[in-house]
Formats: sequence, structure tokens, C-alpha cells
Amino acid sequence: MFVYNNEVPLEDLGAGVSRKIMAYSDNIMTVEVHFEKDAIGPLHSHPHEQLTYVLSGKFEFTVGDETKIVGPGDTLYKKPNVMHGCRCLEPGILLDNFTPVRKDFL
Repeated sequence: MFVYNNEVPLEDLGAGVSRKIMAYSDNIMTVEVHFEKDAIGPLHSHPHEQLTYVLSGKFEFTVGDETKIVGPGDTLYKKPNVMHGCRCLEPGILLDNFTPVRKDFL
């Protein structure tokens, strides 16, 4: 299975955030998330494991009780049911990987 980025529609989520659901199965999902400067990914939790890779931009992330600044090439791990969220400091793109699939995104 091949997924070409230029063929995947960008879904506007509002408030300066949009996403592309790149590929998924019942067990795993990859999502590209685009942020404008000052856009917020509100604090939330979910039962999925999540890895976030910063493709571009700069973000202030809170994961659990820790808050740090991350940029291109940095990766974050979020355990299931741990509160997390971010604020975009410079326009950027995150690549989120979830297991299992986020059925609420489909």
C-alpha cells in the first residue's frame, strides 16, 4: 500500500490546525498535523499510545507534568491516558503515530 501526500486532502479542524490521515489499519495510524503560529492543541488524553515526530516548526508541548520546547527532528512519546497538548511557537507540521487506530478520526 502506498499513500501519496499530495493525494491526501487536508482537513481543516479550525483555530489554525488541519490534518491529513495518511495511512492506517486496525492496529496503527499515521496522521500529519499542520499548525499555524499560536495555534493550540488543547490538553487531552486518549487510550492510544502515541509517538509524535516534529517535521517542522517549534512547539511547546506538555506531556503529563512536564513542559518542554521541541523542534524539527524531535520525538515525543505519550503513554495511553496521559494528558498532553501543545502550543505552536513557529508554524509547523507534526507526524503523529497511534496504536491502535484512532477510530474517532475516521
